[in-house]
This record gives sequence, C-alpha cells and structure tokens, in this order.
Amino acid sequence: QLQLVESGGGLVQPGGSLRLSCAVSGVTLDYYTIGWFRQAPGNEREGVSCISTSGKRTKYLDSVKGRFTISRDNAKNIAYLQMNSLKPEDTAVYYCALEPNRIPGMCVITRRPYDHWGQGTQVTVPS
Repeated sequence: QLQLVESGGGLVQPGGSLRLSCAVSGVTLDYYTIGWFRQAPGNEREGVSCISTSGKRTKYLDSVKGRFTISRDNAKNIAYLQMNSLKPEDTAVYYCALEPNRIPGMCVITRRPYDHWGQGTQVTVPS
C-alpha cells in the first residue's frame, strides 16, 4: 500500500532553517514526480515546489525561490524540502504528494495531477 509520511516540521525563528522529509513506501519512487504543497489556516493549499523523476527539473513558488530547495533520493525512497531564511508567511502545514509522471521529464505545482498525499507536517515561524 502506497504511503507518504512527512517529518521535520516544527517551530523555528524567522531566518532559521528546517529540512522536511517525505518517506515513501509501497511504490518505487523512481516512477513518480514529487510535489510539496502547503496550506495555512483559511487559505487554499498551494504548490511550493516539485521535482521530476530524474531530479533534473524543478519548480518553485515565486515566494520561496532562492530560499527552498527540493531534492530526492530514489534509492532511499525519500524526498526532501530544505527551507532556509524562513519567514512568518511560511507558516503552514506542509504536504508531499506523488504524481505518476504523466508528462515525462516535467513537473507542475498545481494540485490536480497529484494522486497520493501525505498527512502533513506543521511548520511554524512566529512573527
């Protein structure tokens, strides 16, 4: 059974860093595009970043470019989101998601193509 488990969230001061992990089981990660999304209270879930199956293509939400880095380790079936220079507006529940590589070599940060989701991990950056 396919399962995604996020970890690494927490409370961090502005300017601090966190690394989120997404451990995947039940499938071989090589065949899936990975996305990271977040949802703050009262807001829609928004795409933060994605990475293609090979890792060669990535995309980022404009507001996190230069601060966040997505990566993947297919051998370990884990994806990561390194978050630096965190801001209060980054406060949200962060989710990882998988998409079965419908467009080879590409990735998108819209919700629709992603079929499988984790339960989320809370990231809090106080103002």
